[in-house]
Amino acid sequence: MWNSSLMHLMQEEDKEKQVPVISNRESSTSQTSLEWFPVSIISHGPTSSRVNPLEVDTHHGSSSNDYDAKITVDDNDEGVKNVEEFNPEAWLPITESRNGNLYYCIFHLISSGIGIQSLALPFAFVSLGWVWGIMWLTVAFIWQLYTLWLLVRLHESNSGYRYSRYLQLAMSAFGPKLGKMLALFPVMYLSGGSCVMLLITGGTTMQKLHQILYENGLIAPTRSLTTIEWYLVFICLAIAIAQLPNLNSVAWVSLVSTITALVYCSLVWILSVTEGGGPSKTEFTPVFKGPETGLSRLMTVISAIGIISFSFRGHNLVLEIQGTLPTSPKDPTERRMWKGVIVSYTLIALCLFPLAIAGFWAYGTLMPKAGLLNAYGEFHGNHGSKLSMAVIYFFLIINSLCSFQIYAMPVFDNLELRVVSIRKKPCSGWTRTGLRIFFGGVAFLISVAFPFLPLLSPLIGGIALPITFAYPCFMWISIKKPAPYGSMWWLNLVLGCL
Repeated sequence: MWNSSLMHLMQEEDKEKQVPVISNRESSTSQTSLEWFPVSIISHGPTSSRVNPLEVDTHHGSSSNDYDAKITVDDNDEGVKNVEEFNPEAWLPITESRNGNLYYCIFHLISSGIGIQSLALPFAFVSLGWVWGIMWLTVAFIWQLYTLWLLVRLHESNSGYRYSRYLQLAMSAFGPKLGKMLALFPVMYLSGGSCVMLLITGGTTMQKLHQILYENGLIAPTRSLTTIEWYLVFICLAIAIAQLPNLNSVAWVSLVSTITALVYCSLVWILSVTEGGGPSKTEFTPVFKGPETGLSRLMTVISAIGIISFSFRGHNLVLEIQGTLPTSPKDPTERRMWKGVIVSYTLIALCLFPLAIAGFWAYGTLMPKAGLLNAYGEFHGNHGSKLSMAVIYFFLIINSLCSFQIYAMPVFDNLELRVVSIRKKPCSGWTRTGLRIFFGGVAFLISVAFPFLPLLSPLIGGIALPITFAYPCFMWISIKKPAPYGSMWWLNLVLGCL
């Protein structure tokens, strides 16, 4: 049913090249506006097979917001009796505004693609060494760049359908039930889990920054807040910023996130190198902790590869970012989005590779598991500049606040979808505010209950790995249907199975 319904819609789009026309008999099976929503995470009925029809551009390439239209035709009259414009995607924060541009995409991609997890890259080299560490880092970067290319190409189908959410594409490729089972939990877990880790990281860093400023007499003596109170300060600031209505409106926040991420990542490895690294005798021979058995070495290597793989994130947001771009038959979003990917991931590579290589060069096998920032504080905290640590902490806090916004957007979108499914109308401003405060409260409670969650980042990364490296390959085979046993078929099959 899923495939037949989808093919039927594509044939209608090809024939009409205008808005979809539905007779009274057909419209009787789809009376509610929600049934026309492209994903309908709630409903498991046949109406969920309508997958994100491309907004009709009535101005032939206009940069204004596109819209979906539903036209009901009276069979007893030759003309159109009633025209009902309906755009459920305009109600939700991810696709509420489609006036994005190349610069917005670059800001969002860098903000979602680089973060605190990249500081653990030098620790992966402790187990892999120079040759294997650089090789695995290069292979992972090329691999995830290839899957990004697949997602960008899959965003708009040949018949004009747009997949503006990762879940939509998974449902189209694997079917509504299997697609939800494979993608819904990892996408929401990755988004929500990242927000909780950013909360814990940001709150803890605030506490460290306050301590440094207090010890150096830069602030007046005050009662020191507890860690939980710093979590509360962070989440209040994050939810205040989260009142921006949609993904396009947080572009300036992503710009700040981009600048701060590039600055603090560069500062950490530059200061580690210029201040002489760790102790005078730095070892670079791979170290395998635990008993010297083949199994323990294998597990250590797999853990190191997992750290490298987890450093590349953001694939669960690529389609959402591309969905903010305006489109038309003459100017699809693919070329603009791919330009944004090339620019953003060039900057990400220029940040991650020096971070991993210079960090391992500075501290070698003495690199702590917590990453390069902890190594710098451990080896240079006593005799290094406290001001440099304070600057790094400041940029890290700002980056955590800004990155929280883009990773929380899929959660906000899903929460508002559930309200829309009940009310059959857009969320009011107060409802939207309440939902975001609710999510902030849930994230705060989780951070208080599980303050050790950042230590479980490899687990979160492991759950999200298929979203980055495997699912796009299988989606390409399912949707594009390359020639069986051809080069693209084998390439995607092998990469997806790995």
